[in-house]
Order: sequence, then C-alpha cells, then structure tokens
Amino acid sequence: MKPRPCGCKGCRTCLICETYYGANALKNTKLLDKEKGYVYCPLCDKAWSGWDIDLYKQHPNHGGNSIEYPGVYIKLDFISKDEEDELVKNIDEVPWDISQSGRRKQNFGPKTNFKKQKIVAGNFDGFPKFSKYLQDRFNEVDLLRGYEVIEQCSLEYDPTKGASIDPHIDDCWIWGERIVTVNLLSDSVLTMTPYKGDKKKYNLFCAENYPPLVETDGSINIDLIDKGQSMLEICKPLEDNDVIIRIPMIRRSLLVIYGESRYHWEHAVLREDITARRVCLAYREFTPPYMSNGIHKEIGQEIRKKAKNFWNHKERYKNCLNNKEVEKLTIK
Repeated sequence: MKPRPCGCKGCRTCLICETYYGANALKNTKLLDKEKGYVYCPLCDKAWSGWDIDLYKQHPNHGGNSIEYPGVYIKLDFISKDEEDELVKNIDEVPWDISQSGRRKQNFGPKTNFKKQKIVAGNFDGFPKFSKYLQDRFNEVDLLRGYEVIEQCSLEYDPTKGASIDPHIDDCWIWGERIVTVNLLSDSVLTMTPYKGDKKKYNLFCAENYPPLVETDGSINIDLIDKGQSMLEICKPLEDNDVIIRIPMIRRSLLVIYGESRYHWEHAVLREDITARRVCLAYREFTPPYMSNGIHKEIGQEIRKKAKNFWNHKERYKNCLNNKEVEKLTIK
C-alpha cells in the first residue's frame, strides 16, 4: 500500500486513512474482554474489578474484587492548572510532526536504531527550556531518584483523528526501567495486557543482563548492585492472572511505570479512551550499559551531557512563530 499522508504505516491506522485511503481493513480489530477488566486506584494502590476509569473515584468505598498490581506510581496534581495552561501554550509554539495512529509528536532525544541496537547523538542538543521545571520536579519524587532524562517526547491524541497507540513494551535495549508520563488537558487510560511472547520482541531479553533499579520495596538501587537476579526475573509476576489492568492517566498527574508493569505487560491507549484533546510529555532514561559504569559509557556520557542543555524555543522557532502570527492576522 502507498504511504499515507496521515502518517500511518502498515496495520497502524487512524480515522483519516480508514475513511479516505481504504485502510480500514488493515487495522487490528481484536476486541478486549471487558469482563476481565480491573481499574487501578492511585489512592490505595490496588486494582478493582471493572472497566470504567471513574471507578477509582469511589475510593475508599470500592466494591467488587481487588488484586495487587505492582509497578505503578501516580502523583495527582503534579502541576497546577496555570502551569498546565502555560505548558500547553509553549508546546504548541513548537512545530508538530505527524505520527502514526492519528497522533502528532515532538521528539527531543538521540537518534536510535532499535533493530541494530545503535545510537548516536545526531542533532540532539537538549530540551526546550519551558519544560525544565518538570525535570527539576522529578527530584522531589523518591521513586525517581537519580533519574536522568535522555528523551522527552510530546504526544498529541486527537479524538477527531481516532488517535490511539497499539499495545507495546518500550524498547528494553536503550530505555531504562522507569517510564515517566506527565498528562495534560484531559483524562485518559493506559490499558495493560499481559505479555507472554518472544523475548526478542522489544529487545526484552536485554533486561536479563543487568540487575533491577527499583527494589521490590520501592527503594532505588542507584549503584545497580548485582544481587544475582536480573531486572527481568526479579519483577516476574507471582501469579498468572488473565486480566486487563486499566491505569488512569489523570489530567495534570505524573505516572511512572516500572518493574512488573514495565517489563511483563504491554501498554496501549485505546481510541475509545480519547474523548478530548490529550497532550502528554513522555520521558525515558538510559539502561545501565549506557551509564557511568556501563560498557557503552562513552556514547552514553556524550548524550547525557547534551541532555543537560535547555534552549529557548522562541528563538529556535522564531520563523515558525512569526508565520503563525501572520496566519492569525490573515484570518481576522
């Protein structure tokens, strides 16, 4: 099939290419069994039977069955409403690139080749200054001790485009244990399904080569002391639960997934859970081989140094911003 102007490729589709480019037959139509659903409550750190994400608001008067679901941390009201307004304003002053499945993105990070496991700094030279306070605020979260941002990605989900993201595990060769997201503009859901496939997929086998960063008690193994068990093994689920976990991504909240939920579950954002414009900032850290004592510390150090830089987006995208002002005047 010819490349689609909406940005979708292969089985990835959005409402635009499904409607105008005959891609409807390509999309994954596998339906999830909602009877297997459990909603994670950020207030009691348990998952309760059900599907509707508003179930967490029943806390502490939950009904139904509950199960433990480790590897999730949610901090509500991580930023204020005023901070959100200013952040989105600045994000929208940076040019957006089209992405797959109805999304748009802004990516700041090194150039990676996941199949060949190669990484270069490329044009990466740090992050927009308007987002620096978010990274500074990570230092106030115990779970994020020692967290060094290597990639920052803005993602936009638009319901008019049928935006979504298919089930996946973030690459385990280069991206470390703690996956961080700051959620903006509207509530949504991260839908988690157990992964029991080939360890070659997502470079999952790479997580067998180093010890865990987050201990089972939630403390941080900042020196990555090898205690005999790999990161992948120590967070292996204790029970083989055939369930679907629904994690609320609440407006202005911080979400961190790590351990079991990071390595043994695929995560997705379903089209049905995008009911209004949603923007999120996704953050990634390096795996141990690219840190100070790792076998790839040289290229890691080069990129980590660049990641300490923050630049003025208004100066960098001055021409783009001027064009937007011209457009506004023309419309008037």
